[in-house]
Amino acid sequence: MIYIDNRQNKIEVTEKLIKNVERIIGYALKEEGVNIDSEVSVIFIDNEQIKEINKEQRNIDSITDVLSFPMLEYEDGSVYKEVYIDYKFCEADLDEGKLVLGDIVLSLERAKQQNQEFGHSFLREVCYLTVHSVLHLLGYDHMLEEDKDRMRKREEEILNEFNITRN
Repeated sequence: MIYIDNRQNKIEVTEKLIKNVERIIGYALKEEGVNIDSEVSVIFIDNEQIKEINKEQRNIDSITDVLSFPMLEYEDGSVYKEVYIDYKFCEADLDEGKLVLGDIVLSLERAKQQNQEFGHSFLREVCYLTVHSVLHLLGYDHMLEEDKDRMRKREEEILNEFNITRN
């Protein structure tokens, strides 16, 4: 189950945008081996809101594009398909039978600025940020160069399946 909640009013949220976000999350989860009913929440906000959350949650007083709040724990360098693919989740891990993977908080205002800055479409930027964040929910990180390379490769592989390129 993918929940999308628009809590901003600066950028229009179209049905096309919502459908693409839902499709790309569903595909990424399937490709990463999530074979159990699961939940991901996506909250669209603006720059002011994400700056507040970034300061509150990470003690960083600046605007960012997307924040991920995974519910599962991973050892450094491990990802869902290496840890949880055949894991038997108990009832305490589930919410009404669904595995809660986490929340994605995405500033559409920042995504709009970045799509213009990078010279690609708004849809591409939102889909990229969504895939990036979903991979964080599944244990991927980019603190070490080898982890960053692994994550970037998966992001591009997933986006390419939808013909979402930088152009």
